[in-house]
Order: sequence, then C-alpha cells, then structure tokens
Amino acid sequence: MRAAGTNETVAAVFRIESARIIARVARIVRDVGIAEEIAQDALVAALDQWPESGVPDSPGAWLMATAKHRAVDLVRRKETYARKLAEVGRTLEDAPPPEPRDADGIDDDLLRLIFTACHPVLSTEARIALTLRLLGGLTTQEIARAFLAAEPTIAQRIVRAKRTLATAGVPFEVPCGRDRTARVASVLEVIYLVFNEGYSATAGEDLVRPALCEDALRLARVLADLMPQEPEAHGLAALLELQSSRIAARTGPDGAPVLIADQDRARWNRMLILRGIEALRRAGSGPYSVQAAIAACHARALRYADTDWGMIAALYGRLVEMVPSPVMELNRAVAVSMARGPADALPLVDALGGEPALKNYHLLPSVRGDLLERLGRTAEARGEFERAASLTRNARERDLLLDRAARAATES
Repeated sequence: MRAAGTNETVAAVFRIESARIIARVARIVRDVGIAEEIAQDALVAALDQWPESGVPDSPGAWLMATAKHRAVDLVRRKETYARKLAEVGRTLEDAPPPEPRDADGIDDDLLRLIFTACHPVLSTEARIALTLRLLGGLTTQEIARAFLAAEPTIAQRIVRAKRTLATAGVPFEVPCGRDRTARVASVLEVIYLVFNEGYSATAGEDLVRPALCEDALRLARVLADLMPQEPEAHGLAALLELQSSRIAARTGPDGAPVLIADQDRARWNRMLILRGIEALRRAGSGPYSVQAAIAACHARALRYADTDWGMIAALYGRLVEMVPSPVMELNRAVAVSMARGPADALPLVDALGGEPALKNYHLLPSVRGDLLERLGRTAEARGEFERAASLTRNARERDLLLDRAARAATES
C-alpha cells in the first residue's frame, strides 16, 4: 500500500478508535489531557511504522496496545521517581490508585470519560466541547460548527478545560448520588451533540458517520439503565433510537443524501423504532422527550403523506418555549410550512435572518430556498440554494444544494 493510502487508513482507524483509546488510557494515567497526548503518540507511531510494516490485521487493537504500553511506562517512571524521592525522606503520592468500581458496578471507560469531562469544575460549554473532542474525536472546526461559535474560542475552551481538570485533580469515575444527578444534564447534552454530528456530519465527504451515532446510542442506553428514574435519560434514548432507525435510508447507494420525503421507509429499522417507542413510554416532558415525540410522529407514518405535521408543528411550539433558540425556531417554521403551507412559514424564516447565531448556518438559506421554490419564486430560490451550498462544509450536502439550485434555474 502506498504511504499516502496507509496514512489515510491510519487517520480513519484513529478517528474511529480514538475515544476508546483515550478513555482506556485515562483510567491508567488519571488525566484526560495526558491520555489524549498518549493517544496522539500512538497515532504518530502508526504513521511512522505502518507504511513500512503494513497495516496490522487489527489496527484498532494495535493503536490501543501501543497507547497502553506508553501509559504504563509513564506510570512506572512516576512510581520510580516517587521511590527515589522517598529514599531521601520525601513522598510523592501521584501513582494511579487501583482501578475503581463504583457502587452500581458500571465498567464503561467511555461513560467514565464523559462524566469526568462533565465535572462541575468546568463551565457547561467547556464540558460539552471537551467531551465532543475526546469522545467523538471531532476537530476543533467541527465542534465550532456544532456550537455555531468561532473556532479560536472553542480551541481555547478545550485547552483550558483539560488544564482545569488536571489542576483540580478530578477523579476518573462515574459519580454516585447527588454528584451524578448534578452532572447528568451536561452528559445528556454531550451524547445528544455527538449523535447529531454522526447523524449529519458538519464536514467531510460523508453525510452520515454511523460510528458516532452508534457510540452515542450505546451510551444513551447505558445512561438510561444507569439512571432508570431520570425521565430525560429515557427521552434521549428514545430520540436516538428513533433517529437511528432512519440512518440506512438517509443516503443512496452512492452516498448522496435522500430527503425524508423520498426515503424508502421499508429500510427504516423497525426494531429500533419499537425500542424508541418503548423508551418514550418511560420518558417525561422535557426537551429530549418532546423531540422524541416528534421523531415518533415520523416513525408512525407508513407514508410521507401520512405524517401528522400539525402535531409536529405543535410539538415544536412546545420545544421553542422550553429551549428558545433560532435553530428550534427554524425547525418549527419547516413544520409550519408542511402543516399550513409555505406562505405561512416564510415570514417566520425571514424573521430569523438577523440572528447572529444563524449568520453562517447553511440550513437557513436552504429552508428559505425550499419555501421560495414551493411558492414558485424559483429565481430567488436558486440564489438561496447557492448561498447555502457556499456555507456548508459537507460535500454531500453541497452537491445536493447545488443540484437544487440547478433545477430551480431550469424552472425560472
């Protein structure tokens, strides 16, 4: 394999395995910042060795073993240093303690990693950004897009978060009792954002990154089992089960996006839908539960024409009251357009034009273009689709938007 091809393989494997490697190493070294550095060292080792030795049969296991060996070497060096200090009458108690087992018997390094990154010593924004970085392996640019924030701001946030955790000596564990309850909201939000990045990638050649969706769904299930009395944990699990059910139908054989109106519903995963509906029965009335109810409206419709858009619009109205945001307002406008027509929805979208958070959000001109096209204003629609295409960083979405712009041009 050519060096360039090998490097691409290394990058792809590391993207998939990095979260597990960081989580496992963090359990050894007790510091997420150092764990990420060791994982990066393993990546460098693969880039150096694989072009000559060839890609291992189990590349993920190779990266994990390399990182664990480096972590153990680091711990041993610290222990040796501590013993030498003790010999001259000083002590240094920085060697890692025995592996923890919490009261509930949770043995999931990824879950420990999320709860550690969501420690109250960090701001909510820092918790989410750090965990997206560590768990999802997202780049700073991708996290900035998820937050609709400036890239340098996110970069500084992540660096400071790791430094703060190290300085505070935050333990690598799943907390118990009130500490766990206090952190669960941030953990839910982190899992939600990781899933969203997998469900609709902000950048790259692929619309969907199934590995991220699978990790987020698995963690949502674990968290719901861990906290059976937390309604929003079940609400999030229901939402992700229902959204996951449509992943196979969201892209065609060539990887191109397939809009929900055109999806083959026979490809929707009925088992995941049933799991989602069951989890929704245990959910409450919070934001994730309401979003799950919206997803359930889609799942219950055997045909696109059967979708209860009136109910979806009403649910989005409730959601906007709970968590006011321009993105939720935009989603509500889409539902209104389907329930009452594009003419009723266009003023709602136009009212969002001055929102700073949506200035570079490609879905705003995309939705506006769709409404204008349905109203017969195809020349204006073309301009909106072209603007949306210039804003997105996802190649598949860009191609879809340019195709819509071209179709609008032929109709005008």
